[in-house]
Amino acid sequence: MATPIDWVTERRVVVKDDPAAVAEVVANRLVSRLGNWTRKGRTVHVSLTGGTTGGASLRAVGEHPERDDVDWSLVHVWWSDERFVPRSDPERNALLARTALLDRIEIPAENVHEMAATDDGLDLDAAAEAYARELARFGTAEQPWPTFDICLLGVGPDAHIASLFPDRPEITLTDVATAAVRDSPKPPPERITLTRPVINSSTRLWMALSGADKASALGLVLAGASYASVPAAGAKGRKRTVLFVDTAAAAQVPPELIERD
Repeated sequence: MATPIDWVTERRVVVKDDPAAVAEVVANRLVSRLGNWTRKGRTVHVSLTGGTTGGASLRAVGEHPERDDVDWSLVHVWWSDERFVPRSDPERNALLARTALLDRIEIPAENVHEMAATDDGLDLDAAAEAYARELARFGTAEQPWPTFDICLLGVGPDAHIASLFPDRPEITLTDVATAAVRDSPKPPPERITLTRPVINSSTRLWMALSGADKASALGLVLAGASYASVPAAGAKGRKRTVLFVDTAAAAQVPPELIERD
């Protein structure tokens, strides 16, 4: 198990005053990175998330003054998980992303890789397998999924990420890229999620969380808890892992474990 010092070395924690400021700093960094990369003609893969903080971050990107400096034709958008509901259901992470950002930018339809919905004619298992095949189109034989340049994740009060919940079998899967989730502890009950190997192959992994109800989860992540019981503790990018948090979420974390931006 990692010691707190190990976790400070490997993970950076950026604290902002409130949820709006957290969304703003995530948006600023996302627009800056994508702009720099696409100006060089580089194709970029980004995995998005849902939730309150994730949605606020995407809205901040959609309203960013430098949003159109990104060559969105070079950006491929994916999701770390999705609620298996109809496409028009407000619970869908993809619908949130479209409303907040994707409908505001010039991004080719073929660059937006949504997971299937209940009205697409597939059952849950087939939908998960279909997304694994879509991922494999942009991967290799050794790694049948793309390496996300940035993977943005929310963190629940129970420290779940994507739809990988504590003490559930999905968190232990290593031989598949996607998993069907049934009887989710958080509604809706049926979901599709990326597995831990896909998430952890990301170059940069950003976790965004805000609110006092996330303080315990953040403390467990920084303490290096078991990923099986604290899934967010097992999330780590290959190059960099950053936790963007507000002061309420950071309330229970010792000051020496926090690096101010």
